[in-house]
Amino acid sequence: MSDITIRMVEPDDLTACHTVECLSFPPSEAAWTSSLRNRINDYPEGFFVAECDGKIVAQVNSGSTNKDDITDEEFKQLIGHDPDGHNIVIFSLSVHPEYRKRGIAYKLMERFIEQSRELGKSQILLLCKKELIDFYGRLGFKDSGVSESNHGGAEWHEMALPLQIS
Repeated sequence: MSDITIRMVEPDDLTACHTVECLSFPPSEAAWTSSLRNRINDYPEGFFVAECDGKIVAQVNSGSTNKDDITDEEFKQLIGHDPDGHNIVIFSLSVHPEYRKRGIAYKLMERFIEQSRELGKSQILLLCKKELIDFYGRLGFKDSGVSESNHGGAEWHEMALPLQIS
């Protein structure tokens, strides 16, 4: 496999990011193009892509808030987003199916965690499906149990990673 480059998102990445998102989630769960555009334009410091051979193969995006409740669907449109909030909330981590099982998601998350610390965040919060609890656990996230969220009609687990600011 060619080298993977992890970098902050750019406006021209919208179509590629949406493609990866749609290949990774069912239609009821995938982010809308408008949501991704808002995240790219309004909070690029919380949005990273992974490139392989000049092609975007993975992405992670987020918003920031002082709230601990991350079940608000409007927040995914960045309604209530506060760039100075102490929590950073991952909305989506997705990897193109042809590039899975190569450690790309892990590398992308390591960079995202590093960035979250650089931004001075207290913790990273996310919702994930049961089968991804172990993946996030290897990165230090703790499972808080089943979420109140029913996004896309699925069952989600709330996970948190406290960040030690040095």
